[in-house]
Amino acid sequence: MPRYAPLNTSLFVENRKRLYSELHSCSLLVLNSNDIMPTNADGSMRFIQNSDLFYLTGIDQEESILLMFPDFPNEDFREILFLRETNEEIAIWEGHKYTKEEAREVSGIQTVLWLSQFERIFSMLMAEANHVYLNANEHIRADVKVETRDARFIKWCQQQYPLHRYERLAPHLYHLRAVKSEEEVKVMQEACNITEKGFRRVLQFVKPGVMEYEIEAEYLHEFVRNRSRGFAYEPIVASGKNACVLHYIANSEMCKEGDLLLMDVGAEYGNYNADMTRTIPVSGKFTDRQKQVYNAVLKVQREAMKMLRPGNVVKDYQKEVEKIMESELIGLGLLDKHDVKNQNPKQPLLKKYFMHGTSHHLGLDVHDVGNVYRIFEPGMVFTVEPGIYIREEDIGIRLENNVVIREDGIHDLMANIPIEAEEIEALMN
Repeated sequence: MPRYAPLNTSLFVENRKRLYSELHSCSLLVLNSNDIMPTNADGSMRFIQNSDLFYLTGIDQEESILLMFPDFPNEDFREILFLRETNEEIAIWEGHKYTKEEAREVSGIQTVLWLSQFERIFSMLMAEANHVYLNANEHIRADVKVETRDARFIKWCQQQYPLHRYERLAPHLYHLRAVKSEEEVKVMQEACNITEKGFRRVLQFVKPGVMEYEIEAEYLHEFVRNRSRGFAYEPIVASGKNACVLHYIANSEMCKEGDLLLMDVGAEYGNYNADMTRTIPVSGKFTDRQKQVYNAVLKVQREAMKMLRPGNVVKDYQKEVEKIMESELIGLGLLDKHDVKNQNPKQPLLKKYFMHGTSHHLGLDVHDVGNVYRIFEPGMVFTVEPGIYIREEDIGIRLENNVVIREDGIHDLMANIPIEAEEIEALMN
């Protein structure tokens, strides 16, 4: 069973209710769990649940299927959860699996059946359904090379039932998942709190001579002992020149005196994710130049937070952030204001030092689902992560917090995680 404390069942009940209003009448919806992915020989990766299935059920187990048919005449079949039937041998080799009663308590779904009954029940429901909603990974940055359980089901379903009207489920779920409930925010706050514990531990550990992977191990120790499954994503622990590599994950080099250390790490908790970046001086004290660049990044981050307001959109927000960053880069002597004035607007000069976006949705997925053209709404959770990367000076600084958009501003889920240069120095010394 999951190591995290049980999440509130009302979260999943309410998520299903919200989805009902998005569907055509007389519709059947099908969602499959993720597969357990193989490695080599008889090895397998750790199971990670399909985010959409978890969002609607809270069920954290392989070979699970959710059927929803809100208009079905018999109320007992409007929500059905199918689970892998366990036995003594499975319990010996793999451990405990959900009982029907446990699955009811977690999901709030009353009709829980074994997978062996799926095809018979599905056939009965399909006889009454006009529209069938099937799921796929439609994240705009997804690069899906492995056939998923959902993809295999789509093939089987359309072959068995070719005359039904098939619909895409992903746009509806992505629309709903982009706005977090207060219950979801509580779980994300816990992920951020665990991340804070890891960071404070590392501040006491870092000194010249330690290896990047040793720092990674300190984070992992603190995350796991606080009921996290571990890192929300592959951690970046990048010292010196490595801090200028945006997706550096080797974490294999020694931290040297005078270097900066950029750490992009986050804890997972209850399948929800934190995503923090902090940059600290390996020696415990920033040089004047390092602090100058650090404070420029911090200023951009704080100005960006002010613009995460209901009514704004990503494109306009990013453009305004880049104007502020441009000014800071001129102040740091990295850009010339006359060159900036005459630059090609399609190839802005600041991209040499700040080449990525400032914010992305955060939630059950680290780069969470949500339409980039959608106007910001209360309840959306975003990262705020400006950075300046000066390769010729071996300076890479990024600062990242996670914030919830509110009617009147933002709520910073990482407000308690040290970020001021002076506070970082004080805690390291």
